[in-house]
Amino acid sequence: MISAQSTVPRLFYSPEACSLAAHIALEETGEAFEPVRIALADGEQRSAGYLAINPKGRVPTLVDDGFVVTELPAVLLYIARRFPHAALWPGDPQGEARCAEWVAWCASGLHETFGHLRRPERFADSDAARREVADKGRVSSRAVWEMVERRLAASSDQWAAGSCYSVADGCLLTFWIWGRAKTLRYDMHRDFPAWTALATRVAQRGAVRRALEREGLLAP
Repeated sequence: MISAQSTVPRLFYSPEACSLAAHIALEETGEAFEPVRIALADGEQRSAGYLAINPKGRVPTLVDDGFVVTELPAVLLYIARRFPHAALWPGDPQGEARCAEWVAWCASGLHETFGHLRRPERFADSDAARREVADKGRVSSRAVWEMVERRLAASSDQWAAGSCYSVADGCLLTFWIWGRAKTLRYDMHRDFPAWTALATRVAQRGAVRRALEREGLLAP
């Protein structure tokens, strides 16, 4: 039975969904939290219990002492502010802006184009129209994935938002995994080497490995 009640922050996630970035962020804090797996393939996100917590029927959802946060950028910001000792959000104006930029781009540009390919039924009714939406989504996804690669390749920073690790890096690992997965099937190592280098550095972190192991995902 799905419930929001817990003595520690509770993260509702689904393996390989964008909630992986929030899962990673919570592991990075070193604080206790309760991960609650939602089976998207089985439609559990549309169950009455889950909709009572998040009427949007999406993941991630974070519940902390009765306070409910949805939408990946908001969840990541909340985690970073809730546990400042983890230093997951840059403190300087430029680093903060860059982190916010990457998180927003992942949640909108990358996720949106991927959604047209992965879930064309959200955008069209007829079979022909859904095929057109999916075809366009495939083209648009490749273009935006390549844009991310160019941006990372042009940067001399170790991490996405500068010299320090942030929630933006967990986001970029998440969408690197999407590129590798069965919908897009990109050769990430060959075609996206700068992104792969970043994803590999991220995946070497102990907190990230714990999140990947819980979700049954292979590291880059």
